[in-house]
Amino acid sequence: MNQSVIFNELVCWIAELDVVEFTAQQQGNLIRCQVSRRYLQQFSVPQLVGADDTIEVFEHQRFDLEEMAEALITEEAFDYQENIFIG
Repeated sequence: MNQSVIFNELVCWIAELDVVEFTAQQQGNLIRCQVSRRYLQQFSVPQLVGADDTIEVFEHQRFDLEEMAEALITEEAFDYQENIFIG
């Protein structure tokens, strides 16, 4: 794991974008990382209904999602708003 990318424990649901957002820091820069509810549904047997369900699935997959985000950050695969998007 690349220690130049650090993830914190903060996570939130952004309903209007249908994503869970978490953040990373690299060289002092805050990077918003987002994973779509649709992407998270592949890890869940029941349909994800609301924020609580979606965040719970995110938390169960957090380590793998942080590794994916870290790889995208390292590749500089930012979207037009300088965010990392999974899904």
